[in-house]
Amino acid sequence: MPTRRIALAGLATVIAAPAAAAAAAAAPTLSAAERDLAARAAAWLEDLKEARGDFIQTDSRGRVSRGEVFIRRPGKARFAYAPPASLLVVADGTNVTVADPRLKTFERYPLVATPLSLFLSRRIRLEGDTQVTAVRRNEQGFEVTARDSRRQAEGRIALAFSDSPLALTGWTVTDAQGRSTRVELKDFRKVSGLPASLFEIKDPRPQAPGRGKM
Repeated sequence: MPTRRIALAGLATVIAAPAAAAAAAAAPTLSAAERDLAARAAAWLEDLKEARGDFIQTDSRGRVSRGEVFIRRPGKARFAYAPPASLLVVADGTNVTVADPRLKTFERYPLVATPLSLFLSRRIRLEGDTQVTAVRRNEQGFEVTARDSRRQAEGRIALAFSDSPLALTGWTVTDAQGRSTRVELKDFRKVSGLPASLFEIKDPRPQAPGRGKM
């Protein structure tokens, strides 16, 4: 089921919610301190060009999976899941592709329709298209929760940061039904020179005769 596989990837949440659930909520009022934290987070993300590390993912049922993550901003990411999972998730700047060689599935969705786009964008905006709905301090640092105010990216994403030094430590994607998938980053570090092939993925399925390329 496409919705389930994307939720497992922790990257894109496709929501089949009633129209009423899509109504725009009033923008919350943030304190000056909260706005400052959100601005620090946005500046750090904009400065991030390439990074790699490991991740631990926990879905809404408590199932845990692991793998490697590669980021190239703007727009590109690769999540390679370790066995026994066989998922490969690639954002190529335009689409997010979820491939499972074991199940022989290959599905593609617009990047703009996923919460992941909120922090892979070239510019991280804290107003307008992106709405920061909450900023919360915790023992590890702080968390910034945002959603797409245009409602193209349904659901919300909470980005977790350490405070000293400032760094992204993970995120939680929550859909309209309240189902959350948490991704914790380990040994996540800035790098350079990641090969372009990491963010490319071809559809392995045979093309139907007579069909042109899309």
